Amino acid sequence: MSAAQLVVGLGNPGEDYEETAHNLGFLVVDRLGERNGIKITRKDCRALVGQGTLAGKAVMLAKPQTFMNVSGESVQGLLVKHEIAPANLILVYDELDLPWQAVRIRPNGSAAGHRGVDSVIRCIGTKEFPRVRLGIHGGRRFKDGAQIVLGRLSRAQKQELDELLDYVAQAVESIVAEGVEKSMAKFNRRAPGLNEEE
Repeated sequence: MSAAQLVVGLGNPGEDYEETAHNLGFLVVDRLGERNGIKITRKDCRALVGQGTLAGKAVMLAKPQTFMNVSGESVQGLLVKHEIAPANLILVYDELDLPWQAVRIRPNGSAAGHRGVDSVIRCIGTKEFPRVRLGIHGGRRFKDGAQIVLGRLSRAQKQELDELLDYVAQAVESIVAEGVEKSMAKFNRRAPGLNEEE
């Protein structure tokens, strides 16, 4: 069964990065695997992958093992090898410019300074693919960006992580089942407690 869609979570491989904000993409893909009985253990195109179904559709879940800033090489390899169109890629990643627990689904767009996303766009040659962005800045924007993305999640964030991962996993399942537009209306959310638009 060939996959109709490729869901990629961005992150960095290795224990040093496991509980960092930059690895939220990996954590979402892991949660999708748990929820849908997909083991993400096979090596393919410098990624860990697993195939199964989400919302009744054939998908491949992937976690590039190339390090964040060259993620595109792995993503392009998977798209080409498995004959999946870039429009059927769903990219999940952390977003420094959104507050913690905010979720943004978009049908396309620029990398907005995210090096992993920039690598994907450059390697596959288009920005026309859906993405799910998870806010991480937690009100600590005065810190250097690298400190935030590579810093460990706080105790409070870890307590909220389970709900966030389930929520984003449901959002990805919705994109696969119903498409981006409906999923944006259902799942885009501001950070809890924030009334004004970021």
